[in-house]
Amino acid sequence: MNTLIIKPKKTFSFVGDLKEIWEYRGLLYFLTWRDLKVRYKQTAVGVAWVIFQPVVTMVVFNVFFGKFLKTPSDGIPYPIFVYTGLLFWQFFSQSLSDVSGSLVNNKNIITKIYFPRLIIPISNVVTAFVDFLVASLVLAGLIIYYHYTPHLIGLVILPILVIITFLAILGLGLLFASVNVKYRDVKYVIPFFIQILMFVTPVIYPASLLGKYSKILALNPMTGVISTARATLLGTAPINWALVLASLIAALVFFAIGYVYFKKTEKYFADIV
Repeated sequence: MNTLIIKPKKTFSFVGDLKEIWEYRGLLYFLTWRDLKVRYKQTAVGVAWVIFQPVVTMVVFNVFFGKFLKTPSDGIPYPIFVYTGLLFWQFFSQSLSDVSGSLVNNKNIITKIYFPRLIIPISNVVTAFVDFLVASLVLAGLIIYYHYTPHLIGLVILPILVIITFLAILGLGLLFASVNVKYRDVKYVIPFFIQILMFVTPVIYPASLLGKYSKILALNPMTGVISTARATLLGTAPINWALVLASLIAALVFFAIGYVYFKKTEKYFADIV
């Protein structure tokens, strides 16, 4: 009887990883479908929770920041202004939280069979992206209600914004997930980190509110994503291509750091998870 021994690669290749993920695409589909079923099968409101959560958050923010604190919104009605930001922010924050704990949560699979470990965090992002698409229906309704006309170029820009968000999530998520395998207290740091990051992201306020200091926010890739999404979907301002480029570069840097660290520590996952 022949015995097949799978040894870890001494070097890693991004293109090689993409090919391997494609070979295991069936597993990626299975993990994504499993997460979707677990998330909604036994909930009272089911998929409606995906819409309920950002809508209620929008209402609360509108009351406190829009009505009471009179937070500026660049002339855009505050409900649709903040919901546009929340839509992308919740995609980012929920995915980042899920990816950060994904390896530990799937330790039974990791320790028993071989497969590209990148599939686990990617499946978490894909699951959150389905939620993003469902919640986008509310934004479409708000655009119609407030009589806004999106930029025609938005059909090209929106996929780019999703890709930037995807890269930012995986970059930070892969880093945190790798560290979390060894240091389990990371899971307590992640919620605090996400909470702080929200206040340095123009979700509830416009980036222009900070004046000349708004350039510092460009180091946060979600700044360009949210600001450009508002300009594109609401058609209220020209697209700041420099900001889009800055966000893309920042997301690529985060992704490179997270990916390299993940691949360097990947061979120890099954032993210490």
